Amino acid sequence: MSVDAALAALGAVMVFMTAVWLVSVVRRDASIVDIAWGPGFLVAAWAYRLASGDEATPRQLVVLALLHVWGLRLALHLLRRNWGHPEDRRYRRMRERSGGSFWWASLFKVFWLQAVVAWIVSAPVGVVLLSDGPAALGGLDGLAIVIVAVGLIFEAGGDWQLGRFRRDPANRGRVCDVGLWRYTRHPNYFGDALAWWGLYAFAAATPGGWWSAVGPLLMTVLLVRVSGVAMLEPDLRRSKPGYAAYVARTSSFFPWPPRR
Repeated sequence: MSVDAALAALGAVMVFMTAVWLVSVVRRDASIVDIAWGPGFLVAAWAYRLASGDEATPRQLVVLALLHVWGLRLALHLLRRNWGHPEDRRYRRMRERSGGSFWWASLFKVFWLQAVVAWIVSAPVGVVLLSDGPAALGGLDGLAIVIVAVGLIFEAGGDWQLGRFRRDPANRGRVCDVGLWRYTRHPNYFGDALAWWGLYAFAAATPGGWWSAVGPLLMTVLLVRVSGVAMLEPDLRRSKPGYAAYVARTSSFFPWPPRR
């Protein structure tokens, strides 16, 4: 991968996130960074595409299309879920701890941090979009499409099932353990990680692209150990009376039949 192209992609995502930060300062709501997360990857991808300068191959167009489906779906889901709600409690806690300096500190601790993470995770996409070949889809590319598709089913399907469950007044205070949630406590996080491993499969089939596994690996670690499962579950254990029993019978991340 060209160093100049990689730096151009990083700069594009940083500029994009800085613009989103300015909006967050005006609105006093850092939660909008979550909505910008998916589009940030699209900014990086188009920076790579423009840096290439060549006409896009069918293989590159497939990767761009899959990335747009992932990024735009996630952004629209979070926009619909967060619209009209106050700032997420994660950012409220940071705001309370930082006091009057949060407006400035959030640029580094939230927006630019996520820009760098998105840039690293998008490495497989950069490898494919900057590569001279192969131009046509191969066997491993077919497998990659299937992996991304399954990941999107888990991610979008899990979000849809959870939303439908919560809209039913009879389920107030209950733990969602139906559909995909019966087999994993976090089907949306699992699907997110799987989709990125699918995008990495395209890079793995690209000469010299093996190293970009750092992208999906970082995404998986964040989802399991940092900002996903590890951050969400302590609150769920406190707020959901039946969550301990749900944990005892349901796989944390990878889908698996529930334990008796």
